[in-house]
Amino acid sequence: MSAIHLTLDGGIAELRLDNPAKLNSLTLAMLADLSRHLDTLDRTPGLRAVILTAEGERAFCTGADITAWGDLSPADFARHWVRDGHRIFDRLARLHVPTIAALQGPAFGGGLELASACDLRVMAPAATLALPETGVGIVPGWSGTQRLARLLPEPVVKEMALFNRRLSADRAHALGFIAEISETPRETAFGIAAKLLPTSPRAAEVAKYMIHAARGEDAPAMVEALASGMIAASGDKAEGVAAFRAKRKPEFPGT
Repeated sequence: MSAIHLTLDGGIAELRLDNPAKLNSLTLAMLADLSRHLDTLDRTPGLRAVILTAEGERAFCTGADITAWGDLSPADFARHWVRDGHRIFDRLARLHVPTIAALQGPAFGGGLELASACDLRVMAPAATLALPETGVGIVPGWSGTQRLARLLPEPVVKEMALFNRRLSADRAHALGFIAEISETPRETAFGIAAKLLPTSPRAAEVAKYMIHAARGEDAPAMVEALASGMIAASGDKAEGVAAFRAKRKPEFPGT
């Protein structure tokens, strides 16, 4: 049975795709698992990083399982499969802690879009990246033409989405899409995540929000999150809440 498993250890969480018989292709159950786990991670105290991995050696994720969406009506395909998947991937992208995808094998279609939602990617030398959707009569639907186009040059995205060309680990690294090429991507990803542990959790969170705002990743929400965090630490906010509770007029200190 397909699933995505969550484990927590010492401030570092691992999300592991588990559908190796189908090259870890994504199913409705796996999307539901991911959504549920993101709820948990968003409220886990002491969380510092999330590593996204996959079961088996043959593939990281070869996209969405065609049996999960092949018979959907056009309306259900657009409204539910695509929009629900997009919403879940966006939540991963906007998680408050750094995220790293460990690609031990090919990442195609939805698998590449899932990896693109992480902050960093580590890739095995023989792994490849692709957007093969046009080969089955569809188009990328989980940010392959949107978020991915902010992370890679437009001609490269067109190579994959229009001409079905695959991107090698070497080229992906040269383009800055992956942080490192490693024979052991999972172990390397955990090593990178460990470097976060002695740093400030709040500083890392705010730095991530600032970078996302700069590149257009949900910029309005990022700006408001940063501003709200600043004002929540102010004397004016404390006075406003105290005055409301005491049913009196506030006297804001301007601090």
